[in-house]
Amino acid sequence: MRGSVTPDDPFEAFVDLWRELRADSAEPGTVILVEGERDRRALRRLGIPGPVVAVHRGQSLAGSAQALVGSSRRVILLTDWDTEGGHFAQRFRDLLSAEPARLDLEYRRRLARILRGELVHVEGLHGWARRQAERRRRSLETLVDGDEPRATG
Repeated sequence: MRGSVTPDDPFEAFVDLWRELRADSAEPGTVILVEGERDRRALRRLGIPGPVVAVHRGQSLAGSAQALVGSSRRVILLTDWDTEGGHFAQRFRDLLSAEPARLDLEYRRRLARILRGELVHVEGLHGWARRQAERRRRSLETLVDGDEPRATG
């Protein structure tokens, strides 16, 4: 992961971080873990190319953790930024502590700092980012794809 310096504009910081996440998610052996199907769809709409797994309600958390460990070297955890999402992240961290797969909570932490409490659910990321891009009269798709340069100044 590149540096954790964020521009003053939360949206520009989001675009930079999202480009990093897209690149990291495409690395073999990396999976992004989210809480639900709507979270998974939001990440897809924002162009995440790698595997995005929603924890299945029918399977235990321990079962989900074990399945991921068997097929992944790195698990990027993107749970909601509310109390339940925090508890989920902690439980999953505890379950993976002795496993060879690396649990990455850095994207979750950096997104929370960028969003500054404006958003608490991962499923809302696409809508938030789209609204931010529209306010700037810019194309969200080209920004997160990296086809449009960042605004300066």
